[in-house]
Amino acid sequence: MASDLMSIARSGVQAARIGLDVTAQNIANASSEGYVRRSVSLAEVASTGGAYRVGDLSLSGVRLDGITRNADAFRQAEVRRTGSDVARATSEVSGLRNIESAIEQSGVYDAIVGFEASLQRLTQDPVDTSLRASVIEKARTMVGTFQIAAQEMDAAGEGMQFLASDGVTQTNRIAQELARTNTRLSRASDASSDKTALLDQRDKLLQQLSEYGNIATTFATDGTVAVKLGGATGPDLVTGGTAATLAMTTATNGTISFSVGTSALTLSGGSLSGNQLGLNKLAQLKLDVDGLAEDIVDKFNQAQGTGADLDGAPGAPMFSGTTAAGMQLSVENVRKLATAPLGSLAGSRDSGNLTNIRNTMSALNPASGMDQILFDVSGTLAGRNVTLGALQTIAGTAKVALSAQSGVDLDAEAVSLIRYQQAFQASGKVMQTASDIFDTLLGIG
Repeated sequence: MASDLMSIARSGVQAARIGLDVTAQNIANASSEGYVRRSVSLAEVASTGGAYRVGDLSLSGVRLDGITRNADAFRQAEVRRTGSDVARATSEVSGLRNIESAIEQSGVYDAIVGFEASLQRLTQDPVDTSLRASVIEKARTMVGTFQIAAQEMDAAGEGMQFLASDGVTQTNRIAQELARTNTRLSRASDASSDKTALLDQRDKLLQQLSEYGNIATTFATDGTVAVKLGGATGPDLVTGGTAATLAMTTATNGTISFSVGTSALTLSGGSLSGNQLGLNKLAQLKLDVDGLAEDIVDKFNQAQGTGADLDGAPGAPMFSGTTAAGMQLSVENVRKLATAPLGSLAGSRDSGNLTNIRNTMSALNPASGMDQILFDVSGTLAGRNVTLGALQTIAGTAKVALSAQSGVDLDAEAVSLIRYQQAFQASGKVMQTASDIFDTLLGIG
């Protein structure tokens, strides 16, 4: 019996030591990114028959049944999905915020209002040189602000394109790492600690990849994963030990598109999708601003051409250009403003054509047009901010659920540490008792 006690106690000591080792590993990696908590699974050592044993009663101790990696595939998929949505919304909001700043800080709206106000003041005395000079300067300011707005919007677009390009680079790097991890997983044995670490590495890489684009995953029995980029119907990015290459194409209007190999890619999540959406909105707003600038040039020049300047000559075009960036002031001489009707004598105080110019600008209402552009981007940004807040709440809930299941809880690990320590000490006490019994029996003999 003493020898049985000794073997049972020895198995208990070994099991408790393994439990202590695993608990210590969990505590040590409590702050390690991507680490999944391990737990020990113990099982009775089954045996039947033998001296002093009745029926199928087993008195053979305990054994390690396995070390479980407490990963939940569903919760991990939810964290990847919600995280991808947050990354998309965050990138889009950031881009829209830069676009809004580019348009607002350029001062186009105020410059348009100032230009129209200078035309109103000129009606007091159409031949007053200082009032005419004010119109020219306000026109110059307006042209300058349109150019600044175009430059700032281009800078915002270049920033989003740079982020998207870097995202493509990072996506390809992660895909290559996943392919290498797949290769190593296919070679690792099921019970090896190396495989457990590789599985942690695999899940960490999948989480990182989902930050750039929405993905669909298929896991094999050996732990390897196949990844489709863009969802379940998207092209294959990682298959076994092979990774495809993600590419980005920039169109002439600044928008971007993606492809994997020869397959076009449509993304609905991740920062790459957010950058793409931001650039699409920027392209639309640039068309709006360019259209407004072109309308001002065309309408004002048309009205200017129906009048006579202070020298009695037909009004020359005051502006040129068809875009905000190309808008230019063509008239510098204050005498060239055609305030009088066509055919008027030099120095005429008749403001008939000035009234025509003001009516034309009033009908065009460029200030309202610029206000609508600002409202468009501001309203879109406000809506996306609301969406981002909701997505962050959902993603936070998913992370908490995953952490509760697979993360390391130091309080729980402290309890396990004490439990295994007590089991270790108790098994040691059993071994000591078995030794004493064995010595007593030898002494009797």
